[in-house]
Amino acid sequence: MTPAEEWLARVTAALTIVLVAAATPAGAQTSPYLPLDDTRYPLLEHLIARGDIRDPSPMIRPFRRGEIAAVLAAADTAPDRGTGPMIHLLRTELTDDAGWHWRLEARAGGTAYTQKRRDLLHLGGPGGWNPYGDVLLEAVAGPLVAVTRPAVEPRLIGDPDWPNTSQQNVTGRLIEGYLSAQSRIGVLTYGQLDWNWGPVGVPGIPLSSYGYQRQGLTMDLHVHPIRLTALYTTLQREQDSLGQLVNRYYFAHRLEAELSQRFRLALWEGIILQGVGQGFDFAYANPLAPSIVTNAFGISSAPSNTMIGADVDWRLSRRAHFQAQLALDDFWFNDRKSKQDRWAFTLMGFGALGNTLGWRAFYTQVSSLAFRTFFPEENFTDAGVGIGRNFVDQDRASLYLTVPLTIHWLVTPELTFQRQGQGRINDPYPVLGPDSTQLTPMLFIGVVERTYRIAVNVSGRLGPLDLSADAGFHHVSNDQNDPGVTANRFVGRIQATFAWRRAGRLH
Repeated sequence: MTPAEEWLARVTAALTIVLVAAATPAGAQTSPYLPLDDTRYPLLEHLIARGDIRDPSPMIRPFRRGEIAAVLAAADTAPDRGTGPMIHLLRTELTDDAGWHWRLEARAGGTAYTQKRRDLLHLGGPGGWNPYGDVLLEAVAGPLVAVTRPAVEPRLIGDPDWPNTSQQNVTGRLIEGYLSAQSRIGVLTYGQLDWNWGPVGVPGIPLSSYGYQRQGLTMDLHVHPIRLTALYTTLQREQDSLGQLVNRYYFAHRLEAELSQRFRLALWEGIILQGVGQGFDFAYANPLAPSIVTNAFGISSAPSNTMIGADVDWRLSRRAHFQAQLALDDFWFNDRKSKQDRWAFTLMGFGALGNTLGWRAFYTQVSSLAFRTFFPEENFTDAGVGIGRNFVDQDRASLYLTVPLTIHWLVTPELTFQRQGQGRINDPYPVLGPDSTQLTPMLFIGVVERTYRIAVNVSGRLGPLDLSADAGFHHVSNDQNDPGVTANRFVGRIQATFAWRRAGRLH
């Protein structure tokens, strides 16, 4: 198939799915996604963690506004008790008009920070302050949703995780920009928005919002008790050792089964496909073909790297919930001196305390060689930034208490301990011969940095004001993996914006 024929086949297939979805009567209200940077998310996650409302999309974020409005409506039975006033307020704010409508929102404000990088546990870029502004335009027409939200964000200049290093004055980005066709059994979305596949509060292993750009096509089919989710995206091209440009693609597939009202199990895979002149390959795009079997050990000889994993969601009781995400990048039964195991996992628990408080705790670990290979083009990165996790050779334990402060604000104290080895996601993969006697440690290469963090987060929305703030004190030993160096530092970030909003009917 020529590139032109291949492109035509992809477009034809996508349009066919869109038309079928658009022609199917929607069983639930068509609605845009609630973006992950919405300041009401912490309140919603607090209610979900407590068991006060049902999670409409366990282990996958974001959810659509119609989904969360429906579960809020189901729980809005006692607005004067416990978290009832908060549930009622969020239901009022997040319930959209039915039918054809539009919404316009312009926000302006500023951001102050002690470092450029958003991950406060890893230093990156100088502190300072910058203005911020974005404009949101969305429209809902029958089963179709169109959303665009460009932003001007000068803070990005100097952020080591921002891929555009040429801008020196003002830079902008597209936070959201997508077209979505929604039906009773599924959603097909093309464009850009932030995703996180994994427990809340920690970047998902196969896919997260850590990186800034993620254009692609997502498919989400849900026929109870089965849910099938897939993402297809192109990654930035890279040069190989011969200086040739390498095309790179990422495919992620996830199959979930609700085995009981309390227990869900999902199997997933993430696939990097790369090569000079490599095109989109439908063998890897098939969400019902386990690539580790059908391609890696099967028919395809294209250079690729597959990571497999599982998600567990188990509601032990109304006040206690357990989640786990496990990933296996490689496991070698033999020849263990030339190739080594690579893994990552997260264990999380959360629940309710008293009438209004909540708690969340997790432990996560990423092995020293995870997400990278002998061929850098097959690393699980895009422009050098992790597609899911951005840091390897580490573990972290965190404990959070969630405390509502009136019905508009949530205060979250945090205790965290992190260990970070000297392994990095973009380091060359070590080459070890069969006679080598020295193996790379599978966890904690070299000097280990230890960070003790005590912090508090405040977030919420009141009228036109959106506020998100995170302030913490870090005690760090072996700072920046330098033996014997101790550092005590304040780290923080605050963003405040004021919004102008309008909405109306489409005719």
